[in-house]
Amino acid sequence: METGLLIKGIGFTILVLIGIPGNLFILIKFLHFRMKEQKLRPANKILMGLAFVNLILVLNRVIPQALEALGIENLLSDTECKLVSFTYRVSRAMAICITSLLSCHQCIVIAPANKLWTFLKQKVPSNVTMIIIVFFCLNVALYPSRMIYCQARGNVTVSLYTLHLVYCDCDFRNYTAYILNGVFPVVREIIVVGLMVLASLYIVYMLLHHQQTMKGMRSSDKDNRKSVEYRASRAVIFLVALYVALFGMDTSVWIYTLSLYNVSGDVNDARVFLCASYSALSPILVIATNPKLRRGIHLCLEFNVKSKLGDSTS
Repeated sequence: METGLLIKGIGFTILVLIGIPGNLFILIKFLHFRMKEQKLRPANKILMGLAFVNLILVLNRVIPQALEALGIENLLSDTECKLVSFTYRVSRAMAICITSLLSCHQCIVIAPANKLWTFLKQKVPSNVTMIIIVFFCLNVALYPSRMIYCQARGNVTVSLYTLHLVYCDCDFRNYTAYILNGVFPVVREIIVVGLMVLASLYIVYMLLHHQQTMKGMRSSDKDNRKSVEYRASRAVIFLVALYVALFGMDTSVWIYTLSLYNVSGDVNDARVFLCASYSALSPILVIATNPKLRRGIHLCLEFNVKSKLGDSTS
């Protein structure tokens, strides 16, 4: 096996081994909390939605990338290529939108209770599920091209306006369709990321203001003032920073490909790796910054240790 393919195979396999257990753990734990407590905080509903689309993205895109790099050929048919490509684009878009929703929601939660913010505090947290459904419908409507233009990679001659994806080719056949397919997602991401950045900047401002008000207090008073919302706000900032670092590079490469004809598969592989890295690594950050999820990890570890001790003594 070539060194490049080996490195690519190892890289995508690592993302699979991290992304699937991490996102599954978040989904299972939040479902358990929902069944046990009969309710789920709006922020946790958003995190649950993010874990779900991240899991779909890893299963749908990263596993085929790893299998191709390991030498498995001709895995997908035309219909499967259309479905895989469409699902990947929608799940990627949903990951962006839900991350933005998370930052906007947290911005609303910690904002002062004036007339505008009070209205948003009443409407947004109680309707996060409906907002996610609206995002899904909009993103599904944005990507019919993937169902039209994608086909299994084979001996069919393709035009210059083709994206070479794993096992598949997306041949847009003319320059207009090629550019429109690229411009619409970029415009959407500029709007969504703009909201995300503005919300995150406001959260940073509120956190700095919070720290200023705690100066001079006794340590016990500081601990009392450090609320759940304060800790959650810092977690959102870390998650947005991870998004900007990975999805930002992904989008930059995507914009670059719009200036090229017949883009090589390696360029698209790099984009998929950057995108999938967010879906695989964000669960680690979510678990590390969520007390309930951390507690679940500790309980699992304690159970495994006790089980091993019990096996050794029996």
